[in-house]
Amino acid sequence: MSYLGIRRSLGLLAFLIPLVLGPFGFFVLGINIQENMSSYYHTPLRDFFVGAICAMGIFLFCYHGYDSLENWTGNLASLSAMGVGLCPLDPNSDPLHQSTATGYIHTFSGGLFFTTLAVFSLYHFPRGHFGLRLKTRDEQRDALYLATGITIVGCMTLMGIHLFLLPTEFKATLNQFKFIFWMEWIAVWAFSAAWLVKGQALFADSFEDSETANAETFLEPK
Repeated sequence: MSYLGIRRSLGLLAFLIPLVLGPFGFFVLGINIQENMSSYYHTPLRDFFVGAICAMGIFLFCYHGYDSLENWTGNLASLSAMGVGLCPLDPNSDPLHQSTATGYIHTFSGGLFFTTLAVFSLYHFPRGHFGLRLKTRDEQRDALYLATGITIVGCMTLMGIHLFLLPTEFKATLNQFKFIFWMEWIAVWAFSAAWLVKGQALFADSFEDSETANAETFLEPK
């Protein structure tokens, strides 16, 4: 696959995962919305969840960025995705209170996975256009990368506050509304948007930006 193909595949997978786990699982399979996406491992959607996450891990491992740092970020994201998919969270458990080693590996891998996704959006993808001018495709894409990165970090911060700081009673109330699940959905869709844009499935180069497009193609690693 081309690097554009890998980026688009990652973006499409990330777009589909919340839709299949949430609405499809609820309306078609009768699966109640879970407290977090990881809990779908213990439902009939387990094979889809594991398969989709591991597929993302494989794509991330095959993805090579513009330099060794971006490449290693992809490898770390790949490893953490595999940890999420292959080391399940304990059933009906708080992510911070697990009874098995695999459960703790899952929790750590999940945090690391979202962190690497934010690094891609905030550091690796932008071309340095962070002003208020949005005339060229590069400027528009950089603005979107920044927005997706901030969204991922914001969701991680809110999930961290929920898990580490909130009183037990308040946390239980938010769990009834599936707070973590919705935060993960927003973060995953932010990741999806960033990679679809990077794959030029969205905000593709216009004719006026052909020189930029040619430069990016030339810089693609072989």
